[in-house]
Amino acid sequence: MKMLIVEDEAAIRQQLADYFSALNFVIETAADGEDGSYYATEYDYDFAVIDIGLPKVDGIEIIRRLRAAGKKYPVLILTARGHWQDKVKGLEAGADDYLVKPFHSEELRARANALIRRSGGSATPQLTFGSIVIDTSTKQVTVGGSFIELTSYEYNTLEYLALHPGQPISKTELTEHLYHQDFERDSNVIEVFVGRLRKKLDPENNLKPITTVRGQGYRFALEAG
Repeated sequence: MKMLIVEDEAAIRQQLADYFSALNFVIETAADGEDGSYYATEYDYDFAVIDIGLPKVDGIEIIRRLRAAGKKYPVLILTARGHWQDKVKGLEAGADDYLVKPFHSEELRARANALIRRSGGSATPQLTFGSIVIDTSTKQVTVGGSFIELTSYEYNTLEYLALHPGQPISKTELTEHLYHQDFERDSNVIEVFVGRLRKKLDPENNLKPITTVRGQGYRFALEAG
């Protein structure tokens, strides 16, 4: 998942970047509202954490701008301000949730996962597609009740496709949202991961969970339920 962090306190910004990087998020950061506004409006993310009290441009204005630009990804406000008026302003500007400093990283992670799931149309951690169940909380996958061993790269690829069911996802989009800048962008590793997933999820080739869309990429073809 690709995440934007806009936070002017260097220690907190680095703490968040390190924590979510260890959870296989692709991280982009900004230290002030001007840079944060640029990233937030110009690029797409799966999730953003935006502080309110920022130099140059405040967080509320960043949220207004990104929503005006048509960006629909979930946004969580991170703020030292505990007044309810500030929370209301943030939510009315287009934020989806808020967290007051100081905070626990585990709570932020839980809120992030919940917002990402809901943006993909799921209210629970379990994404169920017939006999395939993907638990986005534990990062485990079962097929017919049996656990399937996946590498982190394989799981990330599967989760992203499953959170966008029915949509063609290009290899470029998968790479940008799931893997860090030093990932081999010109290689065919995405094809390798998809090939492995097909064999592990559907060894008999009966379910066909991931289909190839010629010229567009891959699509998770199963329906939820």
